[in-house]
Amino acid sequence: MRTFKSPRNPEVTLRPVDLARAAGISTQQVRNYEDAGLLPPTERTPSGYRRYVARHRHALLTYRALMRGHGIERARAIMLAVHRGDVPAALAVIDAGHADLHEQRRNLRATSEALETVAAQEVDGDRPPDGGEGRDGGSGGRPSGDGGARGGLAIGDVAGRLGVRPSALRVWEAAGLLRPGRDRVTGYRTYGAADLRDARMIDMLRRLHYPLPQIAPVMHGLRREGSSEALRAAIARRQDELTARATAMLEASALLHTYLADGKKDRTATAGGRG
Repeated sequence: MRTFKSPRNPEVTLRPVDLARAAGISTQQVRNYEDAGLLPPTERTPSGYRRYVARHRHALLTYRALMRGHGIERARAIMLAVHRGDVPAALAVIDAGHADLHEQRRNLRATSEALETVAAQEVDGDRPPDGGEGRDGGSGGRPSGDGGARGGLAIGDVAGRLGVRPSALRVWEAAGLLRPGRDRVTGYRTYGAADLRDARMIDMLRRLHYPLPQIAPVMHGLRREGSSEALRAAIARRQDELTARATAMLEASALLHTYLADGKKDRTATAGGRG
């Protein structure tokens, strides 16, 4: 690390590369952060180079920690508010992040209970292991289970019950998550009780932001083994993600608290020197 002291400020100087290495980013990103107002303003050396000090390093690490806990947009809003002297606005953004996380936890808990209920539903005439058609040309010849026609529900009916577009059901089918039967006369898709159950589970998992590839093993476990272990594992992974995010928020709050406290000390010292 190259160090020297400015006549105006005797604090040790850091190079862009020193900050970049501390945060695991490029020197260009450091400059971009400064230009965006995410770092405090810098002095320039006599030769025109940016002069970073420990406070810039602290700001950078704080911002990166906020990114991990709150995401890019909120992290930017927090640091910009701090640097314009509006600490209450910064804290309001942090409060909103914690409120959102709490709501996600509540939703996950409720959805987990709902998914377990759906997974435990007994559906008569489930599709054979090979996924073949039933004798009525529908999904194993199963009744709809929800007042639908004997041959099963149409795609529009299922979409209406779930509150999604029919195109969503087609996407799920293309991904191998749904396997509706076909009417032998019309060729239209028909959805039986098990198909409706599966569609409900997929819809709930999608609302929890699960990508389609992660939903596949859940559906496989339910169809092949009649087991909800894959479902529980998926919920547990999501819980782990929320816990990791909460931990990152906690780390970011600690860094921000120190950053704010140091800034207050600097301002007090500056005011005392002037007095």
